[in-house]
Amino acid sequence: MPGPARRDQPLTVHHLNQLLLVCSLVLLVAVAAVRISSRSGLPSLLVYLGIGVAMGQDGLGDIQFNNAAMTQVIGYAALVVILAEGGLSTKWKEIKPALPAATSLALVGVAVSVGVTAAGAHYLIGLEWRQSLIIGAVVSSTDAAAVFSVLRRIPLPAHLTGTLEAESGFNDAPVVILVVSFSMAGPVEHWYVLVGEIALELAIGAAIGLAVGWLGAFGLRHVALPASGLYPIAVMAIAVTAYAAGALAHGSGFLAVYLASMVLGNARLPHWPATRGFAEGVGWIAQIGMFVLLGLLVTPHGMGDDIVPALIIGLVLTIVARPVSVVVALLPFRVPWPEQALLSWAGLRGAVPIILATIPMVNQVEGSRRIFNIVFVLVVVYTLVQGPTLPWLARKLRLGEGPEAADLGIESAPLERLRGHLLSVAIPEGSKMHGVEISELRLPAGAAVTLVVREGTSFVPLPSTVLRRGDELLVVATDPVRDAAERRLRAVGLGGKLAGWLGTPNGGARS
Repeated sequence: MPGPARRDQPLTVHHLNQLLLVCSLVLLVAVAAVRISSRSGLPSLLVYLGIGVAMGQDGLGDIQFNNAAMTQVIGYAALVVILAEGGLSTKWKEIKPALPAATSLALVGVAVSVGVTAAGAHYLIGLEWRQSLIIGAVVSSTDAAAVFSVLRRIPLPAHLTGTLEAESGFNDAPVVILVVSFSMAGPVEHWYVLVGEIALELAIGAAIGLAVGWLGAFGLRHVALPASGLYPIAVMAIAVTAYAAGALAHGSGFLAVYLASMVLGNARLPHWPATRGFAEGVGWIAQIGMFVLLGLLVTPHGMGDDIVPALIIGLVLTIVARPVSVVVALLPFRVPWPEQALLSWAGLRGAVPIILATIPMVNQVEGSRRIFNIVFVLVVVYTLVQGPTLPWLARKLRLGEGPEAADLGIESAPLERLRGHLLSVAIPEGSKMHGVEISELRLPAGAAVTLVVREGTSFVPLPSTVLRRGDELLVVATDPVRDAAERRLRAVGLGGKLAGWLGTPNGGARS
């Protein structure tokens, strides 16, 4: 494998070609690895880490890389993109009922987890309190991508899915603040001062994230861009703006980008499927690049003495700290014990802990390399243990749901001169719109189905035309009734032709 140019050699086009070849091959291997991970039930992050280790100084590539500061910067950038993609895919109607419980898990749960894990590291392993607190904080952040990559074949109830999504989106912010505080030189501040700083940073980040998201959604809905490909770029730029503005205002940039993205993702923006696909692709690239880089930073030959401590701390975290934090955080909400058990076991660790483990290395905290090694081993081993067993546990606890009525895929394109919108509606498998006649849609005046595409053939429908699974509809709606038309389409897709009359939620639209 061609190596990078030496420091005393200028970067040439030849070196660039070598770098592009290596990067493209890594991406192709990583994409192929996704299929392997989906079949085995293991999160793909382990494969990406393995690619990085194989390319590193103890692997086949023999690439020497030990720049923790660069890894931290790139990791932060990748985490911003991953949080943005996660926020864009979060449905408000699913996350809203779970918001109080998720917030408690992200705050109270994190505090309990840090304390219990740090005590275990101090008394069982003999680490100093500062090192113990850093490890406790680093491993207290969960990874939604890892959880859902192994649970996608067994869908959970919406409130559990919303709880896990919201918790993983919210708990990054307080954990980052804790790790940075514990890694600073000098004594750790009094707990009440630290709690006040966390509350202030979270409040600033939340305010900026919601404001940037609302302003961005308002602008995109009222400004028709000349090309559909500009909408995904604009959405990601708005999300990154929220992070930068929150961080520069001494708030939580991670919370800001997640909330801004969630607002954008629920704002019924034009060309939404294209935006969603773009964000998902960028998110995959960020994950692949970040994990490969983290794998390069690892030196496996120096981890021998840290394997047993990592296993012990991971056992404390998995068997004691996470379950106790779930019980304490959810005490006011009377969550059933089976759901608490699944939430406890679903606390998978992924990208964030390994990235955060570079912070003490950059700040030159004593024993920081050992902290990084312990966190790396812990994440890998316990992801191998928890990942494949999560679907089994969900089945045993009878928390997996059967097939539900599938929501519609609706894309909106503005028709500026006509002051209307062209809605592209895809009827998926499981939609209750199957078997409904056009006239039974009961769209509001000012909206009409103008074209149906079925099995590659398009035709103008009659009022008596019966819709089928797999059909694609083109619906023209004027501005005043655009939202009502989409709500009605979603309601029929979820509740059938009698939606509304039988009490079926007339929403279903993003709000």
